[in-house]
Amino acid sequence: MAHGTSTASVYEQAKPGEIAIGVIIGRTSEFFDFFVYAIASVIVFPKLVFPFVNELTGTIYSFVIFTLAFAARPLGTVIFMAVDRRHGKGAKLVIALFLLGTSTVAIAFLPGYDTIGYAAIWLLAAARILQGIAWGGAWDGLASLLAMNAPSHHRGWYAMVPQLGAPLGLIVASALFAFFAGNLSADDFFDWGWRYPFFVAFAINVVALFARLRMVATDEYSELFESRDLEPARVGETVKEEGRYILLGAFAPLASFALFHMVTVFPLSWVFLFTKESPVRFLIIEMIGAMVGVFAIIASGMIADRVGRKPLLLGSAIAIAVYSGFAPQLLDAGAVGETVYMVGGFILLGLSFGQSSGAIASSFAPAYRYTASALTSDFAWLFGAGFAPLAALLLATHFGLISAGAYLLSGAVWTLVALWLSGLREAEG
Repeated sequence: MAHGTSTASVYEQAKPGEIAIGVIIGRTSEFFDFFVYAIASVIVFPKLVFPFVNELTGTIYSFVIFTLAFAARPLGTVIFMAVDRRHGKGAKLVIALFLLGTSTVAIAFLPGYDTIGYAAIWLLAAARILQGIAWGGAWDGLASLLAMNAPSHHRGWYAMVPQLGAPLGLIVASALFAFFAGNLSADDFFDWGWRYPFFVAFAINVVALFARLRMVATDEYSELFESRDLEPARVGETVKEEGRYILLGAFAPLASFALFHMVTVFPLSWVFLFTKESPVRFLIIEMIGAMVGVFAIIASGMIADRVGRKPLLLGSAIAIAVYSGFAPQLLDAGAVGETVYMVGGFILLGLSFGQSSGAIASSFAPAYRYTASALTSDFAWLFGAGFAPLAALLLATHFGLISAGAYLLSGAVWTLVALWLSGLREAEG
C-alpha cells in the first residue's frame, strides 16, 4: 500500500461485505473439519479403534479423544500468537492451516486396532491434539474486524455472519457421510468409505487458506488490524490484565455452545447406540435441522438489531432452559420425535448461537482485545462444548435422557449468570 494512503481510505477499501465473505469461508471450512471428525467419532472410531470393548464403551472412549482438541486449543493460541507477533498473520495462518490439513488427512490413513493394536489409539489422540492446536492458530481475527467495521445499526446482523459456518459445515459433512454410508456395503464403508470426507476436508482447507490469505496478508488489512487495536499481545500479560473477563466471556455463550452438541453429536450417538434408527436417516434429519438453523441464525441478526444482542441472548437462554426440561426425551419417540427435537433445537441454537460470538468482547481493553477474544473463544468451546457429548452420553446412559437435559440446563444457568455479571460491570463503568 502506498505510504500516502490514509486510514480512512483503508476503511473504504475494507467493506464489511468483503470481510464477511472471508469469515464465512474460513468458519465453514473449520466447522466442516469439526463435524467430519465428530460424525466419525460416533459411527467409525468405536469400531475401528476400540473393537475390543462394547459399542457404548467404545463411543465413550471415542468422546474422550474428541475432547482433546478443545483442551489443546488454548495451547495453539499461545504458540500462534507468538508466530503472529514475530512473522505476521499470513505466516500464522499458513502454518496453522497446514497443520490442520495435515493432521486431518492423517486420520484418513489411520490403520485400525486390528492392524496395529493400541498404536491406533495413540495415533488418533495425537492427530486430535494437533487439530486442536491448529484450530487455536487458525483464529484470524476477521470476525472481530467484521464486528468493529459493521454499521452501528447492523451490529447484530454482522455478528451472526461468522456463525453461519456451523450449520453449513454440518450440512456438507452429514451429506458426505450419508452418501457413503448409504451407498456402500458395511465392509466397504468401514474399510475405505469413511476416509473420503477427511480427504475432502483437506481440500477445503487448501481453498480456505488462499481465500483468507487474500485478505489477511494484504497491506490494507494489516494496517486495518493495527488501527483497530487488533494486534496480538502476549498471552500471559493478557490473562493477567483481562483474565476475569475472558472467563466471563467464555461462560456467556455456554447455553448455546452446550446446545450446539446436544443437537449435533450427542443425539447421533444416542440414536446410533440405543435405537433401531438408521444412522443415514438420522444424518438426513440433522441436515434438515441444520438448514432450519441457517435461517434461525439469519433471523437472530435481524432480531438483535431491533432489541439488542444481550436481550436476545438472555431470552434464548431462558428458552433453552425450558427446552432442556422435556426435549431430550423426544429422542426415544421415533422419527417424529427426533425431528421435532432436532428442528426445535436448531431454531433455539440459531437464535442464541447467532449472537454468541464476542458478546463480551467490547469489555476488553483495546490493547488486549485481539488476544483476549481468541482466548475467550478457546475457553468457551472447552467449557461449553468440549465435554458436552461425553457428559450427556454418560448421564443419559446412567440416569436417563432427562439427565442430559439437566446438563443443558446448567449451561443456560451459567449464561444467565455471566450476562448478569457483565451487565453489572457495564453499569459500574
